[in-house]
Amino acid sequence: LSNGVKVNAKARETLSEIDKKLKLINKPAVKSIKSEDGDIIDCVDIYKQPAFDYPALKNHTIQLRPSFNIPSGKLDRRNESFRPVAVQTWQKSGSCPNGTVPIRRIRRQDLLTAASLEQFGRKFPEISYAANKTDAKHSKFVSLNSKTVNLDRLVNRSAAVLLTVGYNYIGAQANINVWCPNVESTEDYTTAQIWLKGGPGDNFESVESGWMINPKLYGDKLPRFFAYWTRDAYKSTGCFDLTCTGFVQTGTQIALGASISPWSSTAGPQYYIPIAMSRDPQTGNWWLTYGDAVIGYWPGALFDYLKQSAIFVEWGGQVYSPNVKKTPHTKTAMGSGSFASSLYGSACYIDHIRIIDYSLQLKYPQWVGTWADEEDCYDAYNLIQGYTVEPVFFFGGPGQNPHCM
Repeated sequence: LSNGVKVNAKARETLSEIDKKLKLINKPAVKSIKSEDGDIIDCVDIYKQPAFDYPALKNHTIQLRPSFNIPSGKLDRRNESFRPVAVQTWQKSGSCPNGTVPIRRIRRQDLLTAASLEQFGRKFPEISYAANKTDAKHSKFVSLNSKTVNLDRLVNRSAAVLLTVGYNYIGAQANINVWCPNVESTEDYTTAQIWLKGGPGDNFESVESGWMINPKLYGDKLPRFFAYWTRDAYKSTGCFDLTCTGFVQTGTQIALGASISPWSSTAGPQYYIPIAMSRDPQTGNWWLTYGDAVIGYWPGALFDYLKQSAIFVEWGGQVYSPNVKKTPHTKTAMGSGSFASSLYGSACYIDHIRIIDYSLQLKYPQWVGTWADEEDCYDAYNLIQGYTVEPVFFFGGPGQNPHCM
């Protein structure tokens, strides 16, 4: 009996902590919108959003719009009309009024399935093979035209990316093809995204965005638009979307963490999301946009290295799983679930790839290279067809297959 009483007391304590956390995350709504995918989107007063619970932002003055015109990456392509932009599902059910921002409501069951309340909404830290082993197979030199960069293989992640290294990147953007690949386990997630990084490799700062399927975080296997930040290589800071304090939302159109649709299909219509992240030269804030919709920013006060610029940009996909680089390998797919060699209409792609430097001009990166640390499971291919045709980066794979056990 005493054991049962202790368990019940512990359960009540846990539920009490969960409800306290929910109250902290979910701010009072001016209006709530029930989406057909099951989400509830709360329209929250812009001045009462979660960001201002962050100690460094207590006296923060909201920057309502960028101080500069964010360069647009739209290019004329003969097949542009066949590549419509994927939209957020909740938008079919309503919109948020001016003066509010749309925030996806976190549910009690979301917190109950988290590894811990502290870990909710966070990536697990990267674990490098190179931290324990020195043989060459645990790292790889990637050629970026005339440069080379050494990348560590990670124990708990598998990536397939296009990357560039420099010293003054203050923005990056691309169109990211949207699919709904298989995610085998609730412990796994798969992304298609852009990363901008600064600082040392073992303690980098990063701002990230794209689409992701993450059943543990979102409670389903739908592709969802996400944002992420960290200032210590995912060790103890940052989070997805607005699950912690930090990101300041200013726009009424896009909700972080909300599902997107339609998705692409093999030999069928191809859908994409146009994502851009760029540093405001006057304030040092990092703005996030979805097409023409300005979503908000990561305040410069969150960072040290990214206050100035990023030195590393990646476009591509990542699978997190306890079962990557193991036998049996996870069946969680990346991209469309097809290898990069399948090309357009079957493989996931990213195009209109651009960086922004201090000239504030959009440019295709001068130095690029591809990297896939499990090429038999997920691979990467940058298709370059000459100077007159836009390069297209293809990536992805099925995970476990006869060559990836």
